[in-house]
Amino acid sequence: MIEGIYAFLDGLFGPMIQAHHPIWVVTVSGVILGAFFTLVNYFMVDQEKVKRLQRKSKEFQRKYKEAQAAKDEKKLKKLQQEQMELMKLQSEVMKDTMLKVSLITLPIAGIFFAWLRRWYVEVGIVKAPFNFFVFDFFHRWQHSALPPSELGYVGWYVLTSMVTGYVLRKLLDMG
Repeated sequence: MIEGIYAFLDGLFGPMIQAHHPIWVVTVSGVILGAFFTLVNYFMVDQEKVKRLQRKSKEFQRKYKEAQAAKDEKKLKKLQQEQMELMKLQSEVMKDTMLKVSLITLPIAGIFFAWLRRWYVEVGIVKAPFNFFVFDFFHRWQHSALPPSELGYVGWYVLTSMVTGYVLRKLLDMG
């Protein structure tokens, strides 16, 4: 079955892989998957609940700082109860995010990375004019032999999908 999926991806992206530099293929892949994962998150997680959690968390931090600065023990005790409610809401949001979204995105990401690995393992996608510690971080993470001045497909994919996700989150006004 997995070979059938790889054959489908080869058919879909094969002409692009053969005609263009790996940076374009991985960039397009990062944009597509980054947008897909952000949209999955947008539709599967209750965005109003996330925004409510962010508002309550900011409000709680403000009140806590004020109570600490005033050394108001009575207010600090009252805030502990509020903190329990906040943690309950945080747990609900975390459960939605981690369970629902991960069940869809993790298998897709795993299959896609395994497919990309067949084409670009140990291929430097981006080359910097100097050694960069972030590139070195990605190489250690992936047990790669690429030099610290080059970034492979995983690192470039992560960067492009993060930028895509960030822009899309801002456009969709996600929490």
